[in-house]
Amino acid sequence: MEKNINYIERINNLSRTKAKHTGIKIKRNLNKRNSVFNDLAALDADDKGIIPPPEDFEFKLKPNHPSGGVFGPAACGSNYRKLLENHPVYIDPNSSLAGGYMFNLWEMSNPIKGKFVWNPDFDFSFLREDQKKYGILDGIGGPQHFYQDINIGFKLGWKGILDKIRYYKKNNSPSSEDFYKGLEDIVSGIQNWIYRNAVAAEDYSKIEENPVLRENLIEMARINKKLVTEPPETFHEAVQWFAWYIMASLMYNGNGTGGAIDVFLKPFYDNDKLKGTLTDEEAMFHLACLLIKDNEYYQIGGTDINGDDMTNPISFLLLEAAHLLKIPTSIYLRVHEKQDPKLLEKAVEILFEDRNGSPNFVSDENLNSGFIKNGYTIELARQREKCGCHWCSIPGREFTQNDIVKINFADVFDVALKEVFSSGNANSSVDDLWNKFVYHLRRGVEVVAKGMDFHIEHMHEVFPELVLDLLCHGPIEKGIDASHGSLEFYNLGIDGAGLATVADSFAAIEQKVEIEKCLTWQELESVLQNNYKDAENIRLMLKNIDRYGSGGGRADEYAVRISKIFTEIVKEKPTPKGFNMIPGIFSWAFSPLMGKYLLATPNGRFAGEPISHGANPDPGSSDSITALAVAVASIQSGYGNTCPLQLDMDPLLGKEKESQEKFIAFIKAFFDLGGTLLNVNILDKKKILDANENPSKYPDLIVRVTGFSAYFAGLSKEWRQLIVNRIIEGS
Repeated sequence: MEKNINYIERINNLSRTKAKHTGIKIKRNLNKRNSVFNDLAALDADDKGIIPPPEDFEFKLKPNHPSGGVFGPAACGSNYRKLLENHPVYIDPNSSLAGGYMFNLWEMSNPIKGKFVWNPDFDFSFLREDQKKYGILDGIGGPQHFYQDINIGFKLGWKGILDKIRYYKKNNSPSSEDFYKGLEDIVSGIQNWIYRNAVAAEDYSKIEENPVLRENLIEMARINKKLVTEPPETFHEAVQWFAWYIMASLMYNGNGTGGAIDVFLKPFYDNDKLKGTLTDEEAMFHLACLLIKDNEYYQIGGTDINGDDMTNPISFLLLEAAHLLKIPTSIYLRVHEKQDPKLLEKAVEILFEDRNGSPNFVSDENLNSGFIKNGYTIELARQREKCGCHWCSIPGREFTQNDIVKINFADVFDVALKEVFSSGNANSSVDDLWNKFVYHLRRGVEVVAKGMDFHIEHMHEVFPELVLDLLCHGPIEKGIDASHGSLEFYNLGIDGAGLATVADSFAAIEQKVEIEKCLTWQELESVLQNNYKDAENIRLMLKNIDRYGSGGGRADEYAVRISKIFTEIVKEKPTPKGFNMIPGIFSWAFSPLMGKYLLATPNGRFAGEPISHGANPDPGSSDSITALAVAVASIQSGYGNTCPLQLDMDPLLGKEKESQEKFIAFIKAFFDLGGTLLNVNILDKKKILDANENPSKYPDLIVRVTGFSAYFAGLSKEWRQLIVNRIIEGS
């Protein structure tokens, strides 16, 4: 008989299994293109807990459209139920939580490769020309990117949710019948999935030799048989219930976001502690098991509606769980003045010790004060939770479409610059270029707004938000999908991308063409059209100016000016159908894609190279982290979403306690300047260079890519190189 096994040993076993699964995923997806974002490698995204399915497992959807697509609530619900009922069970005896997910229905149902899932009957070709012209990622057909209220599930349980659906189905309009049928199938499928895993756990307990793991499996079976119908009562049950919901949501359309986990689990923790039935070590272990199932976008800290600190023991336990696991996670600490200082100290200590890009740091005050500018109260602002790469949402009440709608400033700039060139006016000016840029930026935002309206008008008929609908306030009660108007608030995110590319281009033209007259407009046009062929000296001349991030130069001023005019344009009016828009500066993993078809730009960038990343200056533009922080703090949109600072640092900088204290002071200073979000990589330059050449040598190397962390070996060659460039040329 095997010896007893403790929690640390079990966590180590879980981490090894995670590494094994990641290796399989990397091998299977090597050189394979993502079915949704065509030009991005399959693993250039959040490292989720998805498990590789058995290679011999087959599942076929039942399309309801000639295109081969699955559209509408009834078809989506029935296909998802079928998938859940056939989904392989997954039990790891080391984990306290049952289940694992292996698929994504939304991606599986996509009949048009390279596009979001969409029904071709709903034609938006009237928008496509301008969408392409302005480099718009329209988000039409993009799922989720808003946030559930998990407390609905904790209160009702799956049976209670099903009863609620059937009650409102009986009392609402027959026109909602397909919607309710889809919801019923979703819940019934989830219940079947849970029960089959519970039975599997029971079966495994009969052959498990280790007494600790055998008792774990027996308890796992008992809890999950209960959770098929009943709401959770204990901390363990609540974590398991949440794990089922988040896995189901991920498997439906990729949604998986934890939100303020230290808040919604606290009542269960307090109750168990009062009864003496839960130790902190056990609670930490359950959280570690949850992070294996889903490891992204958990908020800790922050303030409640009265402005008081929400830090509690779970905040620390989640950090400790992530620290022991050593896997990619995205845990966001909301920093504020009243916060327990020990939480920030612990977060920074773990950041430098683990070197995996987590936790991240968010300004509670700046996000809240920004959201108020949309016309909301401070109490509502404080209810928003950090639940995505750079965005927030009010749980179960706010539809946001965050982080899937982008406009490429560089494409807008390119259109304006070509108009200046085509005028043939030797006396053209940067002012002319700026005015044209603003004109086309306004047109681009108008095109985005029309696309958002189109999405809200039709998404419920294409791929409705059925799993999120279950835990939102309004969809079940009204018989209307969350994407179609049943929620209380609609604040649609729109992000600008390519800020540094454009700011540096404006500054280069102003300095080298207009002021120093080193080039004429016609000569500039020629070198750009020829992609700097035989003109390396001119390219370097344009590049070697005081770029955005250098501190006090014209490029810094242009960056502020661009962000300000973009924000003003977005906020000057809602969409044509009256929906509020919230601006941000963020490109997620789209920087390579958004530069692929763009011609050479006056900042020295070659045709086809990636545009600048998010709100950051280009690598090498800043000679200190202070200048970098000041630059990014100065361009904040300021309406409740973030414009993140991505910081890449040498591990030696945080080795000593004094260095960590200085970094804490840096975080606070950045937020005092107006910054909203700080993402940090702690990477050894020599190691990252070798890993770029030989990624298979470093299967456990974790990097902060952008709003998410991932295994370096799992990234595409293009994204590995972008991270290397940040390390080599950055501060």
